[in-house]
Amino acid sequence: MPKVITIHEYILKPEADEKQFERAILEARDSGLLKLPGLTAYHFVKGLRGARKGSYTAIWIYESREAWEKVWGKPDNPPSKQDYPENWKIWEDQVLAPFLSQDPDTITFTAYEELS
Repeated sequence: MPKVITIHEYILKPEADEKQFERAILEARDSGLLKLPGLTAYHFVKGLRGARKGSYTAIWIYESREAWEKVWGKPDNPPSKQDYPENWKIWEDQVLAPFLSQDPDTITFTAYEELS
């Protein structure tokens, strides 16, 4: 069954402390805040070269499209923020928001379905 992989691009505020941001992400991970149904893996990365050199990105891997849609809805009918999983609201509002240059719910992202 093809996996769904989503790429979330983060842009930090100019005054944001990168080390504090990285620490906040690791603390969220270690606390279990990032556990979602069907999410099998995730990676936080920082660009080394290219268009996003020095920028942060999260890669989220779901076991299947069905699992991803149970959390995030059909591609043409996503849930409203009030219907997000509670831990995701905390992730966005308390972990990401203090560091990002925009509302975490409006970041650039793309959801990909693995070719089978």
